[in-house]
Amino acid sequence: MSKTVKLRKGLDIRLVGVANKVKSELVLPKTVSIKPTDFHGMTPKMVVKEGDQVKAGSIIFFNKYSESIKCASPVSGKVEAIVRGAKRRIMEVIISTDGDIQFEGDSPLDPVSMSSEEVKAKMLASGLWMYIKQRPLDIIADPANEPKAIFVSAFDSSPLAPDFDYVLHGKNEEFQAGLNALAKLTKGTVHLSLNGNAPADATFTAASGVQINKIHGKHPAGNVGTQMHHIDPINKGEFAWSVNAQDVAIIGRYFLTGKYDARKTIALTGSEIKDPHYFEVIAGSNVSSVLEGQITTDNVRVISGNVLTGDKIEQDGHLGFYHNQITVIPEGNQLKFVLTKGWMGPGFDKFSNSRLFPTFLLGKKRFRLDTNTNGEERAFVVTGELEKVFPFDILPMQLVKAAITDDIDGMENLGIYEVAPEDFALCEYVCTTKIDIQDKIREGLDLIGEECM
Repeated sequence: MSKTVKLRKGLDIRLVGVANKVKSELVLPKTVSIKPTDFHGMTPKMVVKEGDQVKAGSIIFFNKYSESIKCASPVSGKVEAIVRGAKRRIMEVIISTDGDIQFEGDSPLDPVSMSSEEVKAKMLASGLWMYIKQRPLDIIADPANEPKAIFVSAFDSSPLAPDFDYVLHGKNEEFQAGLNALAKLTKGTVHLSLNGNAPADATFTAASGVQINKIHGKHPAGNVGTQMHHIDPINKGEFAWSVNAQDVAIIGRYFLTGKYDARKTIALTGSEIKDPHYFEVIAGSNVSSVLEGQITTDNVRVISGNVLTGDKIEQDGHLGFYHNQITVIPEGNQLKFVLTKGWMGPGFDKFSNSRLFPTFLLGKKRFRLDTNTNGEERAFVVTGELEKVFPFDILPMQLVKAAITDDIDGMENLGIYEVAPEDFALCEYVCTTKIDIQDKIREGLDLIGEECM
């Protein structure tokens, strides 16, 4: 039975630079990077070494502590470098692409006619399992666990997020095949959540074998954590899995063709982009070809992902494994005169959730914001700010304090099993204390994973 959820809390940060609905075709990047750091909690064990030739679908590494979880190469070419950090920790594997993508051969499969174990084994062997995330802990799903439900969000409500209705338009067959495969992995329900504020594409509305839910409200309405909390909350001892909508199509494409084809469509966004629009890329692509001729100013920050949860990269860096957009905004390292652009200025160019500036009278005006935090870390006091943007039936400030103080009982009682760092991104944005709340929640989840799971 479908559900309709109406959220009263949240915040839409209106930035300049929404991607126009025009798509540039795939240009094969010079290099592709696979970063084990994108897979939190995973310790990679390399299968290949520098100089080896690989195909798209060749296994690159597996999880040292769960050997069935494997990561595959998204392209064919040569393993150019295995970059290591402190204590020889593997930071990234760089693969230089050849002229054309050669795939590991496999036969098309129909997940509907396969057993649950057959689908699971095929996804593990092919590297597709990396696309499945697990709550609690927000890590790659443990195939030994039985999920109570699987969640797919058909929209992203974060700032300048890509429009999945546009991105997946016409990919009904791939998306449905991916849903059919996911349905084999749980005895529970596969939930497909649609944006209740706008009509959805037929790719989503015509989906079968799923429970379609409609979510109304501001960001973080598109986060799977918000949807899980309001549709089927997680209790201690339970597990729920989630897959990004584009990744569902990649999974479906594999079953339809027998090839690990990691093409996806990303949005190039931000106020410092000349022509924000969509690009077809390979997961982990070098972004230099996407950014070429697009950046309008010198002092910018390039972000793989959105401005709230993304990662800072260089202009010749690589797209994150789970990211569906690149955002370019001004770097906030410029001094601002206090009476004009500083905290005593009139604020006609500033966005504020607290109505401190008069711009709340300007309706849907979009803003050119930079990365400046406008202050340093200070005492963490009760203000009530976090509760205004946190649409969970959880006390966010108390949970953050429990995470900071390593209070395991407090974290369990306050709902740590339901949340992920991204659920606190807005809290971090509005909090006047300038504390890295997402990092604190991540540390709290890691402690829970060590002591309680």
